Amino acid sequence: MDPEEQELQNDYRYRSYAAVIEKALRNFESSSEWADLISSLGKLNKALQSNLRYSLLPQRLIIGKRLAQCLHPALPSGVHLKALETYEIIFKIIGTKWLAKDLFIYSSGLFPLLGHAAMAVKPALLTLYERYYLPLQRALLPSLQAFITGLLPGLEEGADVYDRTDALLLRLSLLVGQQVFYGALWGSVLVSPLVRLPASLFIVTHFDRFTPPRQQRCMLGYNNRLVMKALCLSLQDSNVLVQRNMLEILLYFFSLATCLDPTEGSIPMTREDTITVVSAASLTLLRRDMSLNRRLYAWLLGTDIKGGMIAADPDLSISMEEHTAFYFKTHSRELLVQALINILNQKDVEADPESVIGYLRPFRIIISLMDKPEIGR
Repeated sequence: MDPEEQELQNDYRYRSYAAVIEKALRNFESSSEWADLISSLGKLNKALQSNLRYSLLPQRLIIGKRLAQCLHPALPSGVHLKALETYEIIFKIIGTKWLAKDLFIYSSGLFPLLGHAAMAVKPALLTLYERYYLPLQRALLPSLQAFITGLLPGLEEGADVYDRTDALLLRLSLLVGQQVFYGALWGSVLVSPLVRLPASLFIVTHFDRFTPPRQQRCMLGYNNRLVMKALCLSLQDSNVLVQRNMLEILLYFFSLATCLDPTEGSIPMTREDTITVVSAASLTLLRRDMSLNRRLYAWLLGTDIKGGMIAADPDLSISMEEHTAFYFKTHSRELLVQALINILNQKDVEADPESVIGYLRPFRIIISLMDKPEIGR
């Protein structure tokens, strides 16, 4: 028990306040319909507001548990909105000090909500985050990755809250520090497949293609190993859009002409790291998707998506064909060959041991590569 809470136990008015809240919480135990939950939340709101002199709430663990239960996906939006009203009453009462200390109590219910909330609920939830979470600034760090994971579902393209969620994430990145923010974002990409699409979209949307990658190094976070793992997993994601966004990130941040140069690369990469990434990227050929193939070949041949040359010598006037041949021979060929050897040596754990499909995957990749004249000749 917190020392301040122990001291308050000697205050008869605080004990009386605690009894009122405890009585209100008992109403939840007999709630059997969603309408009962709205009524119980209304009684809890009155109990919370019955004495506004105490910023330390009694029974706050149970309060947090009941509110999280009221945000269950199976309940209607009316219950969710009433619960958010209770959260706001609590945050006004406790202030930033106690919200920072008890963040885990309230966030366990709030963070999963945006992904399944009705459209009427999402603006109210974002308002809570804007008013009460952002002012916590670096006090958010212990729960930053979970917070970002909870916000990313709001970046669904075409959603009414897309712009607002995007602006909230940008403000959050400035408040906690961009490198720390993106480190947590890549952590979400690694462990939460459901947010890989909005996370990769956020990165692709916000890097400036006309600015050197090293000047936007913060967008790769601070844990190089984590970024590499997240990148490779995402390149093998079942969603084509995730793969496409990750190939865009490869094109911008991980040019094969510079990635092994510690003075030029966006992050320090060993030869083994680069081969691992090339292996993961090559697997996208199995999708037979033109948008993926175009980005992969642009990365391997030193061009951009529009056909411009990357890392071309400004003192030489050469054709595109000469450039791609030189780039592939100089920067990509050896890495690609080793990546294909690694793929050939891999066992497809998902394939039926009696099926030949798993064994054909490497050869399908090689055939696709051989069909590209710049690579196959």
